[in-house]
Amino acid sequence: MEIIAKHNADSTHTYKMGVNQFTGLTDAEFQMIYLNPRENPNKNNVDVAMAPINADIDWTTKGQVSPVKNQGSCGSCWAFSAVGVLESWALSKGQVVNLSEQQLVDCSSKYGNEGCNGGFNYEGLAYVKDNGITTTADYPYTAKTQTCKKNGGTFKITSVPTVKGCTNVQNAIQSRPIGVSADATNWSRYSSGVFNNCGRNLNHDILLVGLTSTNYKIKNSWGASWGEQGFIRLALGNTCGICDDLSPWVQ
Repeated sequence: MEIIAKHNADSTHTYKMGVNQFTGLTDAEFQMIYLNPRENPNKNNVDVAMAPINADIDWTTKGQVSPVKNQGSCGSCWAFSAVGVLESWALSKGQVVNLSEQQLVDCSSKYGNEGCNGGFNYEGLAYVKDNGITTTADYPYTAKTQTCKKNGGTFKITSVPTVKGCTNVQNAIQSRPIGVSADATNWSRYSSGVFNNCGRNLNHDILLVGLTSTNYKIKNSWGASWGEQGFIRLALGNTCGICDDLSPWVQ
C-alpha cells in the first residue's frame, strides 16, 4: 500500500497503481503463479525501427474483441492469447464463440506447450490449425493442467501467419487483433494510464487490440477487475518487448 500511495502521489508517472487480486502477493509469488515461465527462443531483443501510424484503431469499439477472461492461478496466458485471436477472427465473420483454453492447456503439449507451466500463443494456434478446437461449454476451464479429455473440435482455421518487429506489428493491427508477448513482471499493480515501467524479458502472452499515436491497447487475461476493465495501455515503441517475438493471427 505504501508503494501504491507513493507512486500515485508522483505526478510525473504516466500510469496509476491500485489494489487488486495481486496486492496480497509478493512480487516473487505473482511472477511464479501468473506469468509464463517459458523463455521464448524467438525473441529478438534489439530495438526495431518505428513506422508512421496509419490511423488510430480500437477493435473493441468495432465488435471484434471477445469479453475479458481470467486465467486464474495458472501460467496459461499463452492459451488465452491464442483463443483471443481465434474469437476475434470469428467475430470478424459474424460468429460469436467461446472457445476452450483448457483444451489447449491439456492437449497441445506436442507443440511445445506445458499447460500451466507456460507455452506459446502461436504454438497453441498451430494445434488448432492441425486439430481444430472445441468450446468452453464442451471443455470447461479448470486452471489446472489435466490429461487431455478430447482432442480437437469443429472450429477450424487454415493457417497461422506471424509478424515480428514494431513496423510489422503496427501495420498488422490495422487489419485485425493479433497475439503478442511482453514482459509483465511489473504489471501486477497497474490500475490505469499508459504503462512504461518494464524490461524485455518476455513472460506473458496477451492480445493486441488497438493502437494510437501514443500507445498500444492490450487485452489481458486477469479478469475485468484488473487494470482498465481488464485492459492495459503500453507506451508506443518496443515497450515491454512487445515487438520482440512472433505475433500471430489466423486465417
